[in-house]
Amino acid sequence: MSNRQATIQRRTAETDITLTIDLDGRGDHDVATGIGFLDHMLAALAVHGLFDLTVRAVGDLHVDTHHTIEDAGIVLGQAVHAALGDRRGIVRVGHGYVPMDEALGFVAIDLSGRPYTVFQAQWRTPAVGQFPTDLVEHFFESFAVHARLTLHARLDNSRNDHHGIEALFKALARALRLAVEVDPRRAGVPSTKGTLAT
Repeated sequence: MSNRQATIQRRTAETDITLTIDLDGRGDHDVATGIGFLDHMLAALAVHGLFDLTVRAVGDLHVDTHHTIEDAGIVLGQAVHAALGDRRGIVRVGHGYVPMDEALGFVAIDLSGRPYTVFQAQWRTPAVGQFPTDLVEHFFESFAVHARLTLHARLDNSRNDHHGIEALFKALARALRLAVEVDPRRAGVPSTKGTLAT
């Protein structure tokens, strides 16, 4: 497979986001959303997933950060979906455990074409920087819906919300990296139905 890249632009009255992803990259990233901690998490996603990622986002941060964070998840999901094409030859399922000090993040995904999210985490603070902790789940869910994948995420033993969120984003990166890998033994779509609903 080649050219598993996509660029998505989403413009609304709330945000203007352009995102480019290369699923077969090296982890190169250039991210600017106006939200420092979101930039940090998207950079971690690129580095640990070995995706090349460029993001430019301008949002209504004078209102709050909700729209920019939500729409970044939407656009990332749309770009992954577009880059995967018909999903022929991929491994399809991936998971990752990532520790960050006391926190242990786990993510499992299935590039099934069926959006579904199960998210288990508890937070100790209302926000990390400008990133409200209650929007972590919302980002993951927005991503899963628009990437058309099933996602399970769980955070264990976290006492520091920065550590916990970062463990989850890195676990997502590792899971996604495994799932999008091309299996040289598989010629078709990895489904007994012969298709992955998209």
